[in-house]
This record gives sequence, C-alpha cells and structure tokens, in this order.
Amino acid sequence: MEQLIEFILQFGSLGQQQIDLIKEKAIERQLPKGDYFSEAGRIPAQVGFLVEGVMRGYYYNSKGEEITRCFISENSLVVDYMNFEANTASSEYLQASTACRLMVFSKPNWEELSRAIVGWDNMKNKMVQLCMFQKSRKGPVISQDATTRYLEFIANYPSLMNRVPLAYIASYLGVTQQSLSRIRKSIR
Repeated sequence: MEQLIEFILQFGSLGQQQIDLIKEKAIERQLPKGDYFSEAGRIPAQVGFLVEGVMRGYYYNSKGEEITRCFISENSLVVDYMNFEANTASSEYLQASTACRLMVFSKPNWEELSRAIVGWDNMKNKMVQLCMFQKSRKGPVISQDATTRYLEFIANYPSLMNRVPLAYIASYLGVTQQSLSRIRKSIR
C-alpha cells in the first residue's frame, strides 16, 4: 500500500484523511501468471497499481496473430484508460506475464476519489498521462533492423529479459522466436 501512496504523492499533496480514504478504496489483489486484468470485448472496470510483477498489453491483428504492444512493470498504473473512462469495450488484453500483486480500485471507488478529494482530478490526469506515455514511448520502431530493436528493448526494459517469455519479447519486437534466438546468439 505504501508504494501506491508514494506513487500518488509524486503528483500532488494529500492530507492524512485523504490518504486514509485512498487506502480504504484500494483493494489488494493477486493475479496469477496468465490471468487477465482486463480483456478485449469487455468494458474495463478497474484501475490497478502494480506492486509486484510484470503485465503485458496485447491484441490480435487482422491475421489473428498475437501482437504484444507494451510491458508494464512495478510502480505503474495498469488500465485501458480510454475505454475505462468512455465505458466502451476494449480491443486489447492486459495479462499477467508473471504472478502479480496489485492495488485495485473499482470504477465507483476511483470516481468517488474525484468527488471526495480536492485536486484529485489534476493528480489523476498526471498519473494517467505518465501511464499512457510509458505504454507508448518504448514501442519498437519497425523501420529499424531487428538487432537494433532488440538492443533498445534491453536498454528500455533491462529487468524484463529473464522475467517474461521470449515469445512475448519476439512478438513485441515484431520478429519470430527463431529470429530472436539468432539475434541473441550473435550479440553474446
């Protein structure tokens, strides 16, 4: 819980009563590896804060291939925020790549914080902007060669190499697992 409060306090000041309200509204949740935080075709109903573990966002392209779009690691928000706010069905999956521990807010509890805490909307907007920036900024540039994309992945996600399956990394980089294996061997 303290990690969540430290994260939130980066975006503004809160009094003890407000902190207590946030703690009251957040529920700790364990998510086993492979389970979903949110799924395509469903309306996202919760906002999470990842305390431990790694999650990934992915979708299926028009050929039915699974494409990993992002990885989310500790001390980050986990939410498909555009669809959460618009109350519309998601086109992506948020799945636990490892066992995860999260602090989770239901939609009603998240909205109650906006009504009860002066300045919460401003803090929330900053948190969401950071979340969206983190999910978009580290995407591989497909015009780069695969080795360059892999080296940038290592630089951007140094802690993930031994935590997520190579199939997910290959999907994220837009290469086959066999190509990824060759790239890894060539740079050792």
